[in-house]
Amino acid sequence: MNNLKNLRGTVDLLPDQLIKWQNVEKIILEQLSRASIKEIRTPILEMTELFIRGIGEGTDVVSKEMYTFLDRGERSCTLRPEGTASVARAIIQKGMSSNPLQKLWYMGPMFRYERPQAGRQRQFHQLGVEFIGYESVRSDVEIIALAWDILEKLGLKKLNLEINSLGDLNDRLNFQKSFLKWLQINKDFLDLDSQNRIDKNPLRILDTKNSQTKKILESSPKLHDFLSKKSLERYLELKNQLESLKIPFIENFNLVRGLDYYTHTAFEITSGALGSQATVCGGGRYDNLIKQMGGKDTPAIGFAIGLERLILLAGKELDVERRTDIYIVNQGLLAEPFAINLSRKLRNFDLLVELDLSGASFSKQLKKANKLNSKSIVVIGDQEAANKEFVIRLFDKKNSVNNEEVIPFDSDIKLERWLNSNLILK
Repeated sequence: MNNLKNLRGTVDLLPDQLIKWQNVEKIILEQLSRASIKEIRTPILEMTELFIRGIGEGTDVVSKEMYTFLDRGERSCTLRPEGTASVARAIIQKGMSSNPLQKLWYMGPMFRYERPQAGRQRQFHQLGVEFIGYESVRSDVEIIALAWDILEKLGLKKLNLEINSLGDLNDRLNFQKSFLKWLQINKDFLDLDSQNRIDKNPLRILDTKNSQTKKILESSPKLHDFLSKKSLERYLELKNQLESLKIPFIENFNLVRGLDYYTHTAFEITSGALGSQATVCGGGRYDNLIKQMGGKDTPAIGFAIGLERLILLAGKELDVERRTDIYIVNQGLLAEPFAINLSRKLRNFDLLVELDLSGASFSKQLKKANKLNSKSIVVIGDQEAANKEFVIRLFDKKNSVNNEEVIPFDSDIKLERWLNSNLILK
């Protein structure tokens, strides 16, 4: 029992680490709320068939990375590796596709069996945003702008937006025929992973990280050359609108993303802040997914952001914990229940209040309050409790007493006036 520890690829997030997580999440939720995007929560555990049909059987996620097992009813279950398929399933199952105009977000743990590294774990956390039922290129632009603004708001530096168009299904089928012929001719020059993908997920070869294969691919057919006039016009409009918003972008014709359901717009936002380009956000349009899974013909676009990598890149100012507004020092049989009652009252003013429960001497409690750099200290002994009053001491930035006042416990008006006059509420 002494050797029990967390599984490889999972981590414990301790209180000091969670300060930044909570600050990041707060900013994200504020941005999503301002954009009128609503939350959806789907189960962590789903039927395996959902991801086979939704993501694609030939993808690396489904073929190599999923945590799949049989439950007691001999049903194949999988811990969700991503969120879009689950959202699509919920849209169909709950009948939401009859009124498909939905702007949704989710946030939570996902699971993939892959090699753990900085910013990537086997249990990781993901923010996802999905616009369901929106077909116009304006929705593509809005969702890219939303992702860009969230990352900038979090203080990420050296951001780069890469875009591509995958066309519609006919465009991709025409390209794939030509690309497969080229792959068969050049198969022996490709890396082993790319060779294995030829029969399973050939488009994914375009996204290879192998430098030799990248060089060989320079002479391969280009998906962009197979786009229909309608697809090209849509892609041109996307670029024009991004330029009008002054969101810089790079065209990457090898950007295909790793999942089968993407159509038309595909995009990634990377950051060079860690010394090399690291993908922070990825997304694209998936107009056929909901119909493919048994729902109505419903256009959609979305993106996902990995929170672990985001935490590494977010601004250092988000590491700072909110300063304690009031620290309550208390000691004595009458003082302790009085202090609990007062702490509840003070928290109603949206103050960060810490109640000392140690029962230590006044001097030790005061030392702890000073260590926390509390904005003010309330001191309650049995005498204050008997008189139904308490002493508030307000400190300035140099930790010197700036103001001190005795306030009756029953006077909410006087308490609020004191708090406002001393800027505690700001």
